[in-house]
Amino acid sequence: MASLNVALPGIARETHASQTQLSWIIDAYSLVFAALLLLAATLGDRFGRRRALLGGLALFAGGSVAAAFASEPETLITLRAVLGVAAAFVMPATLSTITSTFPREQRTRAVSVWAAVAGASAVLGLLASGSVLELWSWRSVFWLNVVLAVVAFVGTYVFVPESAEPGKRRVDIVGATLTVVGLGILVYAVIEAPEHGWASTETLSGMALGLVVLAGFVAWELRHPDPLLDPRLFRDKLFAAGTVSITLQFFAFFGFIFVAMQYLQLVRGSSALVAALSVLPMSAAMIPSARLAPKLAARVGARRPWLVGLVLVAVGLAVLAPLDGGSSYWLILAGLVPLGAGMGLAMTPATAAITDSLPSHLQNVGSAVNDLSRELGGALGIAVLGSVLNAGYRDTLDLDGVPSHIAEAAHSSLAAANVVGARTGDTSLMENARDAFASGMHLALLTGAGAAVLGAVAVAVLLRTAHRPADTPTDADLSTAGQR
Repeated sequence: MASLNVALPGIARETHASQTQLSWIIDAYSLVFAALLLLAATLGDRFGRRRALLGGLALFAGGSVAAAFASEPETLITLRAVLGVAAAFVMPATLSTITSTFPREQRTRAVSVWAAVAGASAVLGLLASGSVLELWSWRSVFWLNVVLAVVAFVGTYVFVPESAEPGKRRVDIVGATLTVVGLGILVYAVIEAPEHGWASTETLSGMALGLVVLAGFVAWELRHPDPLLDPRLFRDKLFAAGTVSITLQFFAFFGFIFVAMQYLQLVRGSSALVAALSVLPMSAAMIPSARLAPKLAARVGARRPWLVGLVLVAVGLAVLAPLDGGSSYWLILAGLVPLGAGMGLAMTPATAAITDSLPSHLQNVGSAVNDLSRELGGALGIAVLGSVLNAGYRDTLDLDGVPSHIAEAAHSSLAAANVVGARTGDTSLMENARDAFASGMHLALLTGAGAAVLGAVAVAVLLRTAHRPADTPTDADLSTAGQR
């Protein structure tokens, strides 16, 4: 999901996408991914995990080829949604393989490796995309996807055996439909809020309708004999804490990546590769902290490093919030290091909390919920932080005395403002637009910091009475909470 962020300025310049459309280009993937993940995992369980993986990889390669030839933002949004469908079939097997293979006493260490790779892959994906963008246009990112998907397809076909449980579950089509509709309406209302106004009837009614549909999903799942996700699992406070933490961590993290890649290239003027290299210290801090987290948990318990990690995420974003075009890179570095270290410290115990709170026969549930929390958090983070950024940019941008056709272009996005400013030689318009973007980014990153603080508060409250491993529920206890 993160690798395309580095190509956003190029996409905006070539397709004339507005700031709202840029949000959709990124979020269409993660929204569909999150909405279909549980259904895709169920279909894989029933009809064959290898078959689902091969089908997902083939669709991902085909969708990436089509996206490489797109010339309109609407087409690109649609094809990104197709890639989200493909990813929903590819992702579920990864964590469940780890948690099913390693015994409980080694699982936290194995999960720490998974968490380090999962978190750092976002930044490494940016680096790979930035490298190919030095040689070609934004379309090269999709061609890179094609190559990786083909390699993964061949590897899966040769090395991965088929496995399925055809008689285990019925497919909950109604639950899947309610998830797609509810999340779709909610995210649409948030992303389009700058167009209509945050207090407008369209925005408030859209948010309310989305929440009502999602409440209907919860009610349906409570009654369904084979739910996609049994809400009763959240009675376990450790499971609930892990889910909330992962969601809010990636809300802040992916929202930051979406905002930062545009800031580095459009405000600071960095190339795609330099922009990707600029955030590499975040990954450098994330990987060792994720590996350190299990050792700290063994010495002082999981709660302390978990909470410290969430607080560090908030601190990092708060440090980055005041950035503008003249900020020193040392200020960026001062925010990236605690942000990366905090993600690593918090991600490992949160992921382990989800998997350790479930018995062995429900580990695929834990894997699916972890993936869902990550992608849902990312989708909402991009929607909310992108919308806050867009609203702040538009509210701050001063277009007095600017011809209407130029003002309309500048109002749509910073990339468009830079293009028309360079074309007309209006450097004051470009500076004004960059300052307005920095003002919107300030609000967006503080919103992300607030989400991390909220996550820390939620974890502190939930873990205050949740003691592990003494009261870890048995298989019998949890088998009645949800079956997969």
